[in-house]
This record gives sequence, C-alpha cells and structure tokens, in this order.
Amino acid sequence: MVKLRLKRCGRKQRTVYRIVAIDVRSRREGRDLRKVGFYDPIKNQTYLNVPAILYFLEKGAQPTGTVRDILRKAGVFTELRLNQTQFT
Repeated sequence: MVKLRLKRCGRKQRTVYRIVAIDVRSRREGRDLRKVGFYDPIKNQTYLNVPAILYFLEKGAQPTGTVRDILRKAGVFTELRLNQTQFT
C-alpha cells in the first residue's frame, strides 16, 4: 500500500518537509516512489504537484493526518471529487 507522507529534510531547528509517495513498509527517511511537494512549517509555505497527488489518490494512496490537512487546505480533495464525477 502507498501513503502520502512527510519526509524530514533541512538542518536542526530548521526543518523542511518533502511530501512523498512512499510504500507503507518503508521508514520515514526511506526510498520514496515520487516527490509530490514540500512543506515549510516555519515560513508556512507549501508547493504541491497536484496532478501527481491526484494520480496517487486515484490509485488508492492514503495520506497521513498532517498531509491530509495540508491537501485539504490547498483544495486538492475538491479537485479529486470533480475529476471523479467527470469520468463517471
């Protein structure tokens, strides 16, 4: 199973997180399938590769709680709903 998860980067006291698609059995710093965005909690900046995120969500990837909140704030789930109603 694939999850959308945060991967810690940066230095001490100055963390930046990458949002990655990763296998559930891998550890946090393990090899990811694809980088789909980043999140900087200090500057409160996010960058999301929305087509890649939608691809993984349509294939059944589960976002973690924090990633779900970031995606909800960016409005990704509304785009997912629009895409699902468009295809059916």
